[in-house]
Amino acid sequence: MTCSLAACGGKGPEQPVHPVVTGFVGEVVADEPQAALVARDVLAQGGNAADAAAALGMALSVTLPSRASLGAGGACLAWRPGDAQGQAFLFLPHAGQADAQADRPAAVPMLARGLYMMQLRYGSVDFADVIVPARNLAMDGVPVGGLLASDLAAVQAPLLADEKTRSIFSNGSGRVLAANDLMVQTRLAGALERMRIAGVGDLYTGALAQSFTQAAQAAGGGLTTADMRGSLASAEQPLTLRSDGVDISFLPPPADGGLGTAAAYLSMDGHGHASVRGESVVAGWRARQTGKNAAMSGADAQALLESGHMPSGSALPPLPASTSFVVTDREGETVSCGLTMNNLFGTGRVAGSTGIMLGASPVRRPLPLLTAAIAHQGAARFRAAATASGQNVAADTAAVALRAAVAGQRPEVTDGAGRANFVSCLAGLPGDSGQCFGWTDPRGSGLAVSSSHTK
Repeated sequence: MTCSLAACGGKGPEQPVHPVVTGFVGEVVADEPQAALVARDVLAQGGNAADAAAALGMALSVTLPSRASLGAGGACLAWRPGDAQGQAFLFLPHAGQADAQADRPAAVPMLARGLYMMQLRYGSVDFADVIVPARNLAMDGVPVGGLLASDLAAVQAPLLADEKTRSIFSNGSGRVLAANDLMVQTRLAGALERMRIAGVGDLYTGALAQSFTQAAQAAGGGLTTADMRGSLASAEQPLTLRSDGVDISFLPPPADGGLGTAAAYLSMDGHGHASVRGESVVAGWRARQTGKNAAMSGADAQALLESGHMPSGSALPPLPASTSFVVTDREGETVSCGLTMNNLFGTGRVAGSTGIMLGASPVRRPLPLLTAAIAHQGAARFRAAATASGQNVAADTAAVALRAAVAGQRPEVTDGAGRANFVSCLAGLPGDSGQCFGWTDPRGSGLAVSSSHTK
């Protein structure tokens, strides 16, 4: 670690830290604007892309609990100049051992564990520092954003039927919070503060883990302390390909949306039209995960990608419960992530005094489809990164966005459930930052922000 954000800025962790970096500090693109601004501030205070991405992910647990609470899971792809491929960090939602007996089976909360591993490998500050913005947002309250307001309206009745979720998401007059209403989460702030002081491990092996599992069981989630201890994030080699002189890294299985995005990207013509559907490739890949092929790995997916003989399957079910973001810093280090609750608001229940929304176990839900890609010029310069949400269409949506980002263009978007985010640096980073820009799908409520202006 080179320094803490507090040390870089000369302030304690409880006080505002003034920017120490001038000029271009990077690009941030996310579905939720308040979390995007947290990441931008981390970059301005001297943090790198991994620091900012971790802070963004933790902030989403406060500002977008419908899709990315601490009970969520996900996958991130990280790359920095000098990397041949970068690294994939997989922390997808895990099923608990007692799912079969649970009323509302909950996923093991993997978000903090995954972001911690990614930031430990690629970050430059103490992880405790990147928790502070999320804790402050939860304690002070945040205005409900457009995406969360839409999610709340979609599941208003079941959320208001439960006392604990009603206490968080109700406006006090029999309706859920609307856009710009203040949402305060003091119990979640307490859990985040506990993690800041005692470390992320406290949620998995400490006193916070005990409180969480007891509350999860009371909420019908069925999680145990053994589930919390045994569910680990992993670091894997990305899928890779080279196209038109650019090297591209993708998330590997079990984050199999990366395979779908790679297949669709390879099949695209000069106008961005794909002859291979990423959704079909993912469905075909999943159909192979049976019997003797059940242990097919990222190496198998890489071999398929290189052979050009992509698997094919039928349509996948929709699952509107994910979100995505990209962060790039001034040196070109980049993190691209997809996060999911595996169902909108997960199980629809809160883990008691922790204030954490419980993610839904994959046992009774479709497997989440997560995708992310980073394009770079060899190991020297960052070129573009893209990710998307939208479950079954996420892989194809990300492929369209990536093709546009590599070309330095904004894609044409029409109808469809997919929502993409990308960063493009046509001249490469480090290099001419004047040709860098972020893009978020105009059909969503996201934000693309850099050091100097918003787009």
